[in-house]
Amino acid sequence: MPLADFIATYGYFAIAGGAFFEGETMLVLGGLAAYQGYLSLPGVFAVAFVATFATDQFYFALGRRNGLAALERRPVWKARSEKVFSLLRRHQTPLALFFRFLYGMRIVVPLALGTSGISRLRFLLLDLFGSVAWVGVYGTLGYLFGGTVQAVLGDIKRFEYWFFAGVAL
Repeated sequence: MPLADFIATYGYFAIAGGAFFEGETMLVLGGLAAYQGYLSLPGVFAVAFVATFATDQFYFALGRRNGLAALERRPVWKARSEKVFSLLRRHQTPLALFFRFLYGMRIVVPLALGTSGISRLRFLLLDLFGSVAWVGVYGTLGYLFGGTVQAVLGDIKRFEYWFFAGVAL
């Protein structure tokens, strides 16, 4: 299957899957694929937004439902959550807005916020704005990166297979 067909067929699924985890790399690749014309930039933004927002809401609800028990079962999450709780006491609103930009905190922060007593509506609104910002920044970076690479290398079509594979790895 040619690369263009592969990306057109599975690109949006890869972006959604990547957004479920940390996701920056997949979103940057999605912006790059949009620049190359394989995907639609608004489609990349929409898929990444829905996936990241739904993921955050899921982990918040899990934190609300299971409380600290969900964090206790995972030692790595528990260690990170202690830092998050310290930050929550001082900077709850900025943390709820921008936690996506803190690498390695994507799952722990919504869980901790769910246990913290923040209202569902407040988290939903802060997460809505934070998700839009995250998708806009990383999706646009990927799109602009495609333009930069093309300006430097010229016709990037001959390098794109290796480039996408290298960035994905």
